[in-house]
Amino acid sequence: MKISKFITRKLASYAAVACTAFAFASCSSDVVDPVGPDDDGVVVLQGDITTRTLTADQKYLLRGQVFVRANQTLTIEPGTVIMGEKSTKGTLVIDRDAKIMSEGTRERPIIMTSNQAPGDRDRGDWGGLVLLGRARVNLDNPAVEGITPAVNYGGTDDNNNTGILTFLRVEFAGIELTPNNETNGITLGGVGRGTKFENIQVSYGGDDGIEWFGGSVNGKNLIVFATWDDCFDIDNGFSGKLQFGLGIRYPSYADQSESNGFEWDTDGDNNLSRFKTSTVATNFTIIGPAIDGNSINANFRHAVDLRRNVAGSIFNSVFVGYPTALRMNHLSAYNNYAGTNPDGVIQNNIFFARAAATAAGSNLTGEGANLTGITAANVLQYLQANGNTIEAGASAQTSEAYTRVGINPNLVFGRRVRTEYAINPNFAVTSGLITTKGAKFDHAKFNEAEARSAVAGGDNWKFDRAVTFVGAFGATDWTQGWTNFNPVAHVY
Repeated sequence: MKISKFITRKLASYAAVACTAFAFASCSSDVVDPVGPDDDGVVVLQGDITTRTLTADQKYLLRGQVFVRANQTLTIEPGTVIMGEKSTKGTLVIDRDAKIMSEGTRERPIIMTSNQAPGDRDRGDWGGLVLLGRARVNLDNPAVEGITPAVNYGGTDDNNNTGILTFLRVEFAGIELTPNNETNGITLGGVGRGTKFENIQVSYGGDDGIEWFGGSVNGKNLIVFATWDDCFDIDNGFSGKLQFGLGIRYPSYADQSESNGFEWDTDGDNNLSRFKTSTVATNFTIIGPAIDGNSINANFRHAVDLRRNVAGSIFNSVFVGYPTALRMNHLSAYNNYAGTNPDGVIQNNIFFARAAATAAGSNLTGEGANLTGITAANVLQYLQANGNTIEAGASAQTSEAYTRVGINPNLVFGRRVRTEYAINPNFAVTSGLITTKGAKFDHAKFNEAEARSAVAGGDNWKFDRAVTFVGAFGATDWTQGWTNFNPVAHVY
């Protein structure tokens, strides 16, 4: 190693130590990027790459849009660090009929992050990870957002296998190129249930954390932290099963398009002839930005936003810290839950909302005379009738309220002011709280969702019905050992 490079790296390490533990007040650094493309041992990936293995003894740089094309496989060893180049908007795209085998471990997670120096990293530094498959999507051979030239996704094979992603962190990824045209931390387009997607953390995203465009891939132990827009965004007929998820938001960072915890849609046209988003999600903890009267960005809106013709189901989950608990954004969505023959269920959840109004029904007035009598009060009535606990107002956003739902503010938010987060949070829930018991898995939706996986060639994925807790956590904090809640200052 050259002496100048050694000095540069040491200076960067000292700068990282000097940074605060919180990205909200992260320091800047004038140090040259210590792991740029000219450094020893950094391998540049660009264009179309063929079957290969990335090893943990080297660092890798994504320059521009990097594609793994059909019939090629990218294997990534545990502990490997891959950086997206900011100047070229580095992005990794796994095309249809290609595979990514990214199997990290709890002790050695795989990290995809920014190539900026510690202290200089920020949302939108690079384009993120895009996976494309041949599972069903309710559009005709759509092109994924944000990628040029266009690449398409979707097909007829819900058992399609795009590979394995486990113990993976994706940081500072996702770029809004133009309105409604962006990449996310992780984008999943038509990805099938043959793909393994577990123990994933997406942090400091420039748009949504994780977004599913159709497909049927199942997910478990999913984290979205400090992203810009929505935490978990679903579109275009997604039918996968999701269990154990965590979303956490910074009070100052939100998108003008409205930032929500869950934002679920079926399509952008409200075309009732297309098959619906029918995902079943259970045991999520969604922590919004509001606590103890702190100031939050006005673009934060809903813990759950159910949009055009969506019919996904949510069970056994906790939502706290958003202005409004839940919105049904179109009459078609309302009818899918509270209509004569409902397709979706919102049941046995806990909603603590900041505003006095716990539910909303905006945009209903845009659908003509058929919405006569449908109001936010009807949405609230539906939630109450289906065993959901709902509280609103200032008392539902205090530290005491957070503690009631199993969130220790001092172990999650930090001890100074409620605009920061702890470096090493602990989410374990032990005793005496309303979330330690009460989970229910007896609704028919669980059996229906599992039956979709039991067909010939399916993955036979099952919900963990042994858990008794509501929310993402019981006595064990599954985030421990492989996550990073201070990636801005981390030295890789």
